[in-house]
Amino acid sequence: MIGPSTKVEIIGKDPSGNWVQIIFPQAPNSKGWVTAQYVSTKDSDAIPVVGVATGVEPGQSGAIIQQVNVRSGPGTDFDTLGILNPKDIVALTGKDASGVWLQIQFANGPGGKGWVTAAYVQTPGAVNLPIVGQTGQVVGTGTPTSIPLTITPTLVAAPQDKDSAQSPAASVTFSPSGTRSLIYSSDVSTPVGDPEDWIQFTPYSTEVIADLTCIGNGNLNVELWQNGALVQNWGSLDCGGSDQLNLSPGRPYLIHLIAVPKGGELENVNYTISIDTIP
Repeated sequence: MIGPSTKVEIIGKDPSGNWVQIIFPQAPNSKGWVTAQYVSTKDSDAIPVVGVATGVEPGQSGAIIQQVNVRSGPGTDFDTLGILNPKDIVALTGKDASGVWLQIQFANGPGGKGWVTAAYVQTPGAVNLPIVGQTGQVVGTGTPTSIPLTITPTLVAAPQDKDSAQSPAASVTFSPSGTRSLIYSSDVSTPVGDPEDWIQFTPYSTEVIADLTCIGNGNLNVELWQNGALVQNWGSLDCGGSDQLNLSPGRPYLIHLIAVPKGGELENVNYTISIDTIP
């Protein structure tokens, strides 16, 4: 972390100008990236445009357009490694055979790699990326003609992610000058697999709006919890719907998503829930 009023040496910026590259001795290559809005410089136009990382050629980078989970493999059944936020710049290293998932450089991932949904990455370079298998090897160079914007999950039991109200799968604190929204995607299943997920967020304003999209063959219940209790005055959030919430700023809330059994067969729901601050 770099504290306020710390002087840094700027050596480049990304093509959008939203990020600047600096000398950072603690990093493996002694370079790092920081948000441009938090860096004061006399002449930003004079900063040269550079790639995202050493060895990354033009067209092999992308900008995150919505908050997205980074996973250890190309699918929602793989472990979540972390979260990327809008305007984050990533180095692209490959794609899966369908083009639905993109492999990126991610220090916390296996072999320094991670996977994100292609629909949340803005890039002109995906068409030229190599096809990478789940074990990390390049298996081809063929390219789909387009990247699908919808993901059709395989009907399998959702993996146990061991999250709970005490240890949620994701936790985000909103702020006026930082993160103002949360987008989380995963899946739940019944009667086998992981039947529930917990997601925590802390608002800074009194009003947020929640949206939920789902695909699959099951039903999903969504609850809002605060301070260990179910919020009784919240209605219901159905798949494909949205709801405006009046909340207490600075206090953490939990979203509880539960797969609802309706028969003996395997039922899986792949969902994306977004929580956005109302301006």
